[in-house]
Amino acid sequence: MSERLFVLLQHLLPKLLITRLFGFVARQRAGALTQWMIRRFIARYDVNMAEAAARQPGAYASFNDFFTRALQPGVRPLATTRLVCPVDGAISQFGNIKRDQIFQAKGKSFSSTALLAGDAAQARQFDDGLFATIYLSPRDYHRIHMPCDGRLLSMSYVPGELYSVNPATARGVDALFARNERVVCHFDSPHGPFALVLVGATIVGSMATVWHGAINPPRSADVRHWDYHDQNITLKQGEEMGRFLLGSTVVLLFPHGPLQFNADWAPGRAVRMGEAMAD
Repeated sequence: MSERLFVLLQHLLPKLLITRLFGFVARQRAGALTQWMIRRFIARYDVNMAEAAARQPGAYASFNDFFTRALQPGVRPLATTRLVCPVDGAISQFGNIKRDQIFQAKGKSFSSTALLAGDAAQARQFDDGLFATIYLSPRDYHRIHMPCDGRLLSMSYVPGELYSVNPATARGVDALFARNERVVCHFDSPHGPFALVLVGATIVGSMATVWHGAINPPRSADVRHWDYHDQNITLKQGEEMGRFLLGSTVVLLFPHGPLQFNADWAPGRAVRMGEAMAD
């Protein structure tokens, strides 16, 4: 199928209905049917179960349990660096924010204000700063970890579209990551403020954080906001902060400053949680 046709189909398909149906199926504890689904998924996407804390498909009561599986201790050591990669995935894009514009793909960009739910004051913190967009494919480990020590300041749920977030869609849909449903988390850190954005997609049934639990469903038509300034929610570098129920994307924003990305990074490169991202 051509990229153009693939993107056109996404405009036409009932993405929310598909996502709700898949979310319902993924939550079911259906015994042999669940095990069949998990085994088919492992074979189809060549999932590396040798790294999983529970290696046997029979250990998972639901597809969601399998998809958000934990890894064995020690398989993702943390690099000695100021920022580590927060996820397993592939680099979509990374680099400098040009004033408030974030590069998405050739000929396409989106504003940090749009990404951050229209909050211009928050977005200004990242003018001329750094960004990284990392795509998590279905075969990847789907827990999200902290790139550095951080204190949680706020979180927002932003309703939106549910386009796929794979590279073909990023090339074909304008402002994709600022249009899709997402969860925006703001932190303070030893390196200044940073934003970690969990971007939803077709059949991503839920996004969750360790301090809140599942954020969606239910899905709201309005932006929802939680303020944590009066709470001391702190997470260490490498600690889990959230998870996706099926593949998606994270976008990270950092302020202008001395940080420089890992010289080995390049768009399309596979990355693993814990490797050096910036120093």
